[in-house]
Amino acid sequence: MMKRSLITLALFLTACDPTPPPQPETERTPNPAFETQIQAVEKARAVEGQVMDAAEAQRKQIEAAEQQ
Repeated sequence: MMKRSLITLALFLTACDPTPPPQPETERTPNPAFETQIQAVEKARAVEGQVMDAAEAQRKQIEAAEQQ
């Protein structure tokens, strides 16, 4: 019984290799199925910047009006 346990443990430990398998050196390309979603997110980020700039300009106008 003890011999069987040791053999099983030895096989288990040799099967577990701590080093990850090598990764290919090619650059990942996005999945074409998600291309429209990726473009939509990029457009949203661009619009977000414009909205934030407009909000900041509006805040400055409000502050300027309150000081008068």
